[in-house]
Amino acid sequence: GACSGFHSMVSSGTSSKQLACEPHAQFVGYGAMLMEGVLAVLVIVACTAGVAMGKFDRQIDLEHPAGYAYVAHLEEGTGDQLTGGAAWRARYPTDGKWADFTLAQQVRSFVEGGANLLSSIRIPLKMGIGIMAVLLACFAATTLDTATRLARYVVQELGAELKIPALSNRYFATLLVVLVSGALAMYPGPNGPGSGGLILWPLFGATNQLLAGLAFLVIAFFLWRRGRPVWMVVIPGMFMLLIPGWGMLHAILLMWAPWLEGGGKPVLFVMGSLIVFLQIWMLTEAVILWPRVRGRLEEILPPIAPRTGPEAEGGRAC
Repeated sequence: GACSGFHSMVSSGTSSKQLACEPHAQFVGYGAMLMEGVLAVLVIVACTAGVAMGKFDRQIDLEHPAGYAYVAHLEEGTGDQLTGGAAWRARYPTDGKWADFTLAQQVRSFVEGGANLLSSIRIPLKMGIGIMAVLLACFAATTLDTATRLARYVVQELGAELKIPALSNRYFATLLVVLVSGALAMYPGPNGPGSGGLILWPLFGATNQLLAGLAFLVIAFFLWRRGRPVWMVVIPGMFMLLIPGWGMLHAILLMWAPWLEGGGKPVLFVMGSLIVFLQIWMLTEAVILWPRVRGRLEEILPPIAPRTGPEAEGGRAC
């Protein structure tokens, strides 16, 4: 649903290895783009129109088999269920303080808004909440699995580049990724132990979009080498590099810098500065190489020896 560098890594590092043959990439890639857009629209509808369909509260009900039940949130004075704008204002902050809108509240808005939509097709509210919760959990689990796999690829490639055999081993690389990620997750963060991932979370948005800009850059070079038009890639690519880069610099200098009142956020300052430095480095390399590579195709790599056995089934990466 968004221009995402993470998705570009998934498509190049994982999806490409799950295709039976190259021509399938167009169908799978375009179809995935459409489905991602549909998913984004559904989430927006659930968090807007779904929330406005009515607000419910979870109450303890010892007579119910589950021990709780969902009841309509009634408006004071009228006794009617809270719907429309009133339900929206009860769910979302009206004072503009979105920073105080916690992750739990965000998830609840999506789950209950989606359950409201499902109730319009006669699915009981409680069952709808269960369906939406399972959907969200499955999405999180698949994202975690994919991120672990991608991180393992990166570690393996670093091991091959640095000639460290242990890092090139897929089992050791996976174990290293899981242990480091787990340690970061368990590290005491803004919300105490178990919230360590939130320390680096403010970097995700801009970094993700910058990575998408670099993906545009790779595509532009691919087309430029073959003498094809590149304007439809270069224009959005520059937008994706400049705007998130500007946002990152704004945060580095005005929000995270150690010389600010309160000491800033040194970890974010260092990591953000490193990301900006790498971006400038990549753009400099691109500017230098751009006039030299037009019409010059990439060096053809030697063919990969075909795999046999279960690991090669379906062309999947194992």
